[in-house]
Amino acid sequence: MIHDTLAWPAPAKLNLFLYINGQREDGYHELQTLFQFVDLADSLEVTANNSGDITLTPAIEGVALQDNLIFKAAQALQDASGCQLGAHIKLDKKLPMGGGLGGGSSDAATCLHALNYHWCLGFSDEQLAAIGVKLGADVPIFISGRAAVAEGVGEILHPVNVTESWYVIVKPEVHVSTVDVFKHKLLTRNTKKREIATLLNTPWHNDCESLVKKQYPEVAKAIDALIEYAPSRLTGTGACVFATCASQGQAQNIIDSCPTWLNGFVTQGRNQSALRQRLDYLKNIDDKI
Repeated sequence: MIHDTLAWPAPAKLNLFLYINGQREDGYHELQTLFQFVDLADSLEVTANNSGDITLTPAIEGVALQDNLIFKAAQALQDASGCQLGAHIKLDKKLPMGGGLGGGSSDAATCLHALNYHWCLGFSDEQLAAIGVKLGADVPIFISGRAAVAEGVGEILHPVNVTESWYVIVKPEVHVSTVDVFKHKLLTRNTKKREIATLLNTPWHNDCESLVKKQYPEVAKAIDALIEYAPSRLTGTGACVFATCASQGQAQNIIDSCPTWLNGFVTQGRNQSALRQRLDYLKNIDDKI
């Protein structure tokens, strides 16, 4: 059985805090970070077929098909399942690349969940996360679809419920390389690991922010501009910056008052992602059949 064509959301995330606890011998970093989703999302339209091939449109400029995380996720699921089916995937890209919103990882996670459904594989979230973490440390949080404090390299998840605040997110006109940030000798790598309750009740910070501001003046300029209106900081390794607002009205007022060079948008935080809501909806339908 092959399910009909469906469009699947691939939502953005914010790192509400990010602490680097150390570096492992394999080069990966131990961290503690709080993930929350927001309303903004890419969309993947998936049509399963019997070809055995994975096709993807449109092509992303500067990214070879074999390097695209959507394509790699589909191939990895084929390999793990032995599935002989194929699929055509049409990407509607809305999340900025190199912005720290998790767009590539979210696309990969959505691809895994979507093909698991369309190909009727029956893989669990844990099985999909085990495949996804090999594609990127952020993929498991998007597989889960629930706000969480993440530890390890990002794969150990502790679900939490935090305030679903309104945010203003701005994207400076610069691409920040996550690899370069984590390789930089000046990156803070010795923040003491703390209990989750302590983390949630201590003022939040991003250990990457000071380095990114030094390396990318555009990011520093954006933070300095936003912080005049509301508490603001970097998400992930950037380049996106977000301001936390008490209401939608405050967020919209910030957008309306910001300098014209500061391009941004208003969105709300979600403790359950749009992808998780879609999966729960489809499960309820299947359970009734």
